[in-house]
Amino acid sequence: MFWLFKFRIFLFSNASIVLSLLKKTLFLISPFLLFLLFDALFPLNPTRQYSQIVTDSEGNLLHAFLSPDQKWRMRTELSEISPDLRKAFLAKEDQYFDYHFGVNPFAIGRALIDNTLANRKTSGASTITMQVVRLLEPKERSYRNKMIEMFRALQLEWHFSKNEILQFYLNLVPYGGNIEGVKAASLLYFGKMPDQLSLSQITALTIVPNRPTSLALGKNQLLLEDEKNKWLLRFEKRQVFDKQTVADALEEPVNAYRREMPRLASHLARRMQSEHAQELNIQTTIQPAIQAKVEQITQNYSLRQHKFQIYHAAVLVVDNLTRKVIAYVGSPNFFDANGGQNDGTKSYRSPGSALKPLVYGLAFEAGLITPKSILFDVPYDFAGYRPENFDQKYHGKLTAETALANSLNIPAVDLLEKLGTKPMVEVLKKMDFRQIKRDEKKLGLSLALGGCGVNLWEMAGLYASFANGGIYKPLQILAKEESKMSFQILSEEANYLVTNTLTQVQRPHEIPSDYLSNPKLPKIAWKTGTSYGRRDAWSIGFNKRFTVAVWIGNFDGTGVPELVGAGMATPLLFQIFNILDYNSPLDWFKKPQNLLTRKICTETGLPPAQFCQDTIADFFVAGVSPSKVCEHLKPVFVSLDQKMSFCSHCFSGTYTRKYFQNLAPELIDFYERQKITYEKIPPHNPTCTLLAGGKAPLITSPSDQREYLTAGDEDLEMWLACQASNDVEKVYWFIDNRFYKTALATEKVFFKPKRGKIRISCTDDKGRNTNIAVLVK
Repeated sequence: MFWLFKFRIFLFSNASIVLSLLKKTLFLISPFLLFLLFDALFPLNPTRQYSQIVTDSEGNLLHAFLSPDQKWRMRTELSEISPDLRKAFLAKEDQYFDYHFGVNPFAIGRALIDNTLANRKTSGASTITMQVVRLLEPKERSYRNKMIEMFRALQLEWHFSKNEILQFYLNLVPYGGNIEGVKAASLLYFGKMPDQLSLSQITALTIVPNRPTSLALGKNQLLLEDEKNKWLLRFEKRQVFDKQTVADALEEPVNAYRREMPRLASHLARRMQSEHAQELNIQTTIQPAIQAKVEQITQNYSLRQHKFQIYHAAVLVVDNLTRKVIAYVGSPNFFDANGGQNDGTKSYRSPGSALKPLVYGLAFEAGLITPKSILFDVPYDFAGYRPENFDQKYHGKLTAETALANSLNIPAVDLLEKLGTKPMVEVLKKMDFRQIKRDEKKLGLSLALGGCGVNLWEMAGLYASFANGGIYKPLQILAKEESKMSFQILSEEANYLVTNTLTQVQRPHEIPSDYLSNPKLPKIAWKTGTSYGRRDAWSIGFNKRFTVAVWIGNFDGTGVPELVGAGMATPLLFQIFNILDYNSPLDWFKKPQNLLTRKICTETGLPPAQFCQDTIADFFVAGVSPSKVCEHLKPVFVSLDQKMSFCSHCFSGTYTRKYFQNLAPELIDFYERQKITYEKIPPHNPTCTLLAGGKAPLITSPSDQREYLTAGDEDLEMWLACQASNDVEKVYWFIDNRFYKTALATEKVFFKPKRGKIRISCTDDKGRNTNIAVLVK
């Protein structure tokens, strides 16, 4: 503590000197303290409203919007201020910019002397910082306002770096009319970003702000050229640029003229403006060359469809490797008065059959089917829902891959009934199908046929998942925002089976003729969709590199007979793939290791039994795919003349054992109606005590010959129930002689009856039958 004692003694002995030093220090810092006070009392607000711009993946302009005050004023980023741009503007406007504190005292002194001697204003003393203040707060020229301007310049230097102040200047410098800033002038008069300008163009931009009328870009070309060359020679003389660089710039004409702002991807630009209102420079993932080609192809194709009263289309192109959207077309012509500004990629529409691949993928994954499993395309009643095929025809027995490739409706609905709608709805919800989320409780079996609302963006994301082994990842449109979320919507094996099926070219009604005849067109997997009433035509395809989603229709929902996915949307799909991937190397998806092959019976698609004669190879997943052995034939005891059949309770005398087709009741019903011949089992022995004992099913609900009433338009559900013998496992219900449903003997079954007289039949698995009739009013 000794040093503290000595310091006190020093202060007391030299009090007058210390006081004098304090006064001098206070005098010296008082201006600074006063500045801080005024800075706090009168803060500077250098913010300005800028034009919002949307750029492509390379940073080039796609679309720009006027600022809220209707100016072309674009924010020039620091990274866009090239060294030549910086040097030229500083050499022209403020060569001591990097050294002064916002005000240049030497320049002020020089200006005072020059102006006093000439008795008029011959030179100015404004620094770039002071010019920024004047651009931010325009005021009349006076000594008082000049003092305010200098104070504001000090504020700018206090709060911002030199680079930021130069950035303010380059953003606000005027170029005549409603054009402000280097970036806006660069794009409008040279069609380039600022960092792409040549020295000749940069020099022209440095001299125009001082004389925006006489040196207006695009008008007084000769005068502008002359002034530009004068300043280039001055730059050389001051050694701002070397002699060769200046010589090259002197040889380059300015060639400035007013251009239109680019209008590529207008719908995307509007979407970005709406979703990212606070961002000024929005960089997207769009690839400009592909965007321009897809826009042109879509517009040309759409014009040819006007003769059918079909006016609108939308297209998305996705890079499958990155999930980046590289082309985005919301409508064929943004400036079309007939709904051109509607964005078809966001409109919710019925997808028709375009969701069927997901139904089949989930069925493959659940072990319900394999590609060559036999499905039935026959009339069927799903609790009152009776779907029909697009061509209103039925095809009987066919394989699952054929049913999907040909987009048949009834097999798809049948599979969804077996799966249940919930698994499919949950997958779609997880992928953020927003209308599906809202309508979750309303969705039923019609979901398989497009009985829901989806948009093109969501469908493109689904099909891009098919192209990536069943892994879903959100589509990316902003260059800086890559989602880390991803999840499996289908197993790798199930996804491959879907993709392999959608690649089949045995679809002549869906394939443009030039695809079949041109081997250089890329190989793709694709699916079409047509909504009810022919209001929407879809075609979505993918290969390893790209996913292309196409929608064609009318924004007002008008249906047109020609509006079919295969005939209307698929040709455009193939045209786009042609320009994207023409003559590309054949690089296709590899079969997963866990996907094996086995022999199956062609009659059922199941592993063959001893009696199966026709077999083919089929894919399967061990432990998942159906392993039940084929039962397409069943043994029956018949008389030697094959006119009577016996059961284990009644056979006697001479008989033989013969195999008959083990046909499902719905298939038998179809064969009967279509008059298709098949070998029928002979009538059962009439003396059979089991049959003669009256053991046919007894229908307990509804009651025979009763009337049932409904209130107004209420949909009545009627309960079907029966009592059957102990040896009966299954019963088959028929409504008005049409097969309705197979059920366990004790199972409760419901159906929605039509008005009028209804015939109800119940047959057990022994062939015994009971009929009743009811009347519904």
